[in-house]
Amino acid sequence: MLALADAVDDGRIPHTQITVVISDQPTAAGLSKASERGIETLVIERRGRTREDHDREIVAALKSRNIDLVCLAGYMRVLSSVFLDAYRGRILNIHPSLLPLFPGLNAQQQTLDSGATTSGCTVHYVDETLDGGPVILQRVVPVHEDDTVENLSARILLEEHQLYPEAVALVLKSILGLSDTATDIR
Repeated sequence: MLALADAVDDGRIPHTQITVVISDQPTAAGLSKASERGIETLVIERRGRTREDHDREIVAALKSRNIDLVCLAGYMRVLSSVFLDAYRGRILNIHPSLLPLFPGLNAQQQTLDSGATTSGCTVHYVDETLDGGPVILQRVVPVHEDDTVENLSARILLEEHQLYPEAVALVLKSILGLSDTATDIR
C-alpha cells in the first residue's frame, strides 16, 4: 500500500488519488500508515458473516466513494462473486511468484522447494481462481543457491514495490482512457 501511495505522490501513477484503505483487521499496519498520510481508512470486519455479506459491505463502501480500481495488498482471501461482479476487470493483486507457478500461500518456500533458478512477482487481475487471473506484468528475480525464504522474499518485495505501481498506472491508463491531461481520478 505504501509503495502505491508513494507512486501516487511522486507522479508515477499520475492523475490519481488513493481514496480509502480498507482492512478486515483492526490492527493492520496499513491502516495506521494510511491514516498518517491523510488517507481515509475503514475496518470492515468479516467475523460472523458470510463471505458474500462481508464483500457486499466492502463494495458498498467502495461504490459510495466512486472507486474506479481496487488494489489488493496482503488481502489473504478469495473474493466472492458479489465483489468480482461489482469490479470485474478492475481488481488487481500482487503475488510473490511468476504465476502461474506457485499460487497461494508460501510461494517463496514453494519456489525454493522446487529447485527453480528464478522467481519473481506478478501483478494480475483478480478472478474466481486463486492467483489465476490474467497476468498484467511480471518481474523476474534470480534464486541463489544459498537463498532462504527470508532473503528471497526481501529481494522479491523490492521488485514488487516497483512493479505494482507500474501495473496500476498501465491499467488506469487503459480502463479510464487517461491522457497526460486527465485530472483527479479516484
